[in-house]
Amino acid sequence: MKITSKGQITIPISIRESLGLLPGVDIDFEIEGNTVRIVRNSSDNNDGRGRRVVNRLRGRATVKMSTDEIMALTRK
Repeated sequence: MKITSKGQITIPISIRESLGLLPGVDIDFEIEGNTVRIVRNSSDNNDGRGRRVVNRLRGRATVKMSTDEIMALTRK
């Protein structure tokens, strides 16, 4: 694998999938001697994509509906 002129590399998909490294996941680089390790950012471990989406959307609804009302709408 080669580093691009912009300093970028491609992490193979098998590695990304096995470690859950999805687009938008924060990572850190750890240097130990001549070795560089890529690790998930510790602040990102409990804040997955779903949680970020919910947090971003929380409080934005303009119509107050009960769960039963929402379910009735989705089932029609």
